[in-house]
Amino acid sequence: MPRTARKRSESGIYHVLLRGINKQLIFEEPADYEQFIGILSEIKDISGLKLFAYCMMSNHVHILLKEGKEPVSQIMKRIGARYVFWFNWKYQRNGHLFQDRFLSEPVDSNAYFITVLAYIYQNPVKAGISEKTTDYQWSSRRLLGKSSIIDEAELADIVSVKEIQALDGQVFSEAILEPKIGRRQQMTDEVAFEKMKELGSIKTVAEFQSLDREVQAEVFVQLSHQGASIRQLSRLSGLSKGVVDRLKGQQQAN
Repeated sequence: MPRTARKRSESGIYHVLLRGINKQLIFEEPADYEQFIGILSEIKDISGLKLFAYCMMSNHVHILLKEGKEPVSQIMKRIGARYVFWFNWKYQRNGHLFQDRFLSEPVDSNAYFITVLAYIYQNPVKAGISEKTTDYQWSSRRLLGKSSIIDEAELADIVSVKEIQALDGQVFSEAILEPKIGRRQQMTDEVAFEKMKELGSIKTVAEFQSLDREVQAEVFVQLSHQGASIRQLSRLSGLSKGVVDRLKGQQQAN
């Protein structure tokens, strides 16, 4: 079936969502987040894009940007290719890391721009990993007014500092682009992944995937007892939901 053409933005502004294949982790430690920011900065210079906001979660990234010399498809191709090459080299893995097609939507009004900005800022709060939008380390909200790669002058032309500060206290319930992302879980991915590393005596997803199936199964069972879902275990391990469910069931039957 042919892909649906992307909707073009009259303003050149897009809200972009880049997520891990099967929603698995794309950031395993602080150095990974820092690498992605560095790549984003490099592509800014190459493509001439304007960057308004970003928020990097463990398995997905939200970016609010305006096209420059290159279209959004080329921008995201550059970002994805550079990060995947580095991630695969670092963790000695092969294959895809991101879902094959990033999601994007045009932002053609100031009102909707503010809506999207609020949604991006509130991602870590809605996921239950940060109490305030200004606390989360891997969001551009925390860095506003400080040295960062955000084009703050252009951002201020659309929304004032006072309006941004007012967004921090609002409860934003609408889901944009991906309804299930940002929903509160019984156990956050960050906590579950740390437990997975501890139980499996591993440091990376690649190491977990090389473990004996019985060890993987035991880890799944223990994490499940602590509140992790099949979908979450699949996301963290990079294994399909069917494999996780089968291993978990076999271990419980023994």
